[in-house]
Amino acid sequence: MAMSVGAGGAGGGRRGRRRGRKRPMSEINVTPLVDVMLVLLIIFMVAAPMMTVGVPIDLPETQAQAMNSDTQPITVSVNSDGKVYLQETEIPIDEVVAKLEAISKTGYNERIYVRGDANADYGTVMKVMARISAAGFKNIGLVTLQEKDS
Repeated sequence: MAMSVGAGGAGGGRRGRRRGRKRPMSEINVTPLVDVMLVLLIIFMVAAPMMTVGVPIDLPETQAQAMNSDTQPITVSVNSDGKVYLQETEIPIDEVVAKLEAISKTGYNERIYVRGDANADYGTVMKVMARISAAGFKNIGLVTLQEKDS
């Protein structure tokens, strides 16, 4: 009987010492991480449309309806000074066809949009379109803005 009392007392003493120690916390608090990710998401949603600026051109206005498109077309722009741009890179007018053939993914079926400034020389815009058409590209379009109601 004395033995059982001694064993019970020794075990109770150990338990008391374990309760006094603090264990390291093994949980990760994800609330600050979620907050930061939501703020970054909002920043990128606001900033993304501003990053696709391109060449500044004053497009003419028409009553044509907007086209639905699934893929991003290649754009050739002619500004008011008569300079020709492929996407955002200025190129000489003689190199338009060679550059288009190099970057077109679907060959001569690639959609090509020609953006001509409202103050650009009509002859320059038509010269660019004629060279693209003569090279064999089939899907060429002019880009305009929707006409505003007066």
